[in-house]
Amino acid sequence: MLAGVGLQKVKAFPPNAYVALNQFVIHISLPALALYYIPKIAVGIKLLYPLGIAWIGFLLAFIFFVVLAKIFGWSRKLTGCLILTAGLGNTSFVGFPVIEALYGKEGLETAIIVDQPGSFVVMATLGIIVAASYSRSATGTAAMVKKILLFPPFIAFFIGMTMNLLKYDFINDVQSVLSRLGSTVTPVALIAVGMQLKIDRKSKHWGFLGLGLFFKLMITPAFFYILYKLILKGEGIETDVSVMEAAMAPMITATILASSHGLKPRLSGMMIGVGIPLSFITLAFWYWILSL
Repeated sequence: MLAGVGLQKVKAFPPNAYVALNQFVIHISLPALALYYIPKIAVGIKLLYPLGIAWIGFLLAFIFFVVLAKIFGWSRKLTGCLILTAGLGNTSFVGFPVIEALYGKEGLETAIIVDQPGSFVVMATLGIIVAASYSRSATGTAAMVKKILLFPPFIAFFIGMTMNLLKYDFINDVQSVLSRLGSTVTPVALIAVGMQLKIDRKSKHWGFLGLGLFFKLMITPAFFYILYKLILKGEGIETDVSVMEAAMAPMITATILASSHGLKPRLSGMMIGVGIPLSFITLAFWYWILSL
């Protein structure tokens, strides 16, 4: 991300170079990631808790920010930006290494469920609907359905799920290529975010940034902790990993989706730029809570 910030000063890179990087992530990196992981997911009852993190969490963000937008008269672009960036968590590129470090390979299996059929699919379906609805692009039902069906990561997800149901996977050489292409998401996306990141101390976005991050890093995990641990009496690694994944920083891809639809690109970039480092502090807090 710092490299992306530095490239803002390099004249060889045009000011809108991040647009090409965003498109690379959407058309190459994310589909490769889906085709690599989804055929390997074991479908079963244990999917329910991890799946709820993304789907319920996004619905919670939608209700929260739409209600506030109506009360305070926010613009549609601001509302859409906050729904996307505070409603979707970085359950893979921050989530995977953190979960593996804390809970080992067993925890990583649950994290993949949270991310692929959870966060990834929510982003590729509900995320596109919100992005299209709150931007100036066409918002008719047919237009939204077309956007979803033609969204490269969604196509890859559909192919991956079909392969999963048929119990088929790519040969090792193809898997190796997909894995390498998928691994480009983090560096490329963070550079793109860095190229858009402009932190202005006098920015009018600081209040919205604080609200969005407080919702994502504190309110969302608190909601799932109360629901899963206290109300449903959930126990075991699946429950703990699910709550930790709910506490992850905003999703990088959600930032790209918001930016590509003109939904407050600077605010969405700040949600990542401030949210990722801040999340390491709040994640430690939630890990301590779960360890009590």
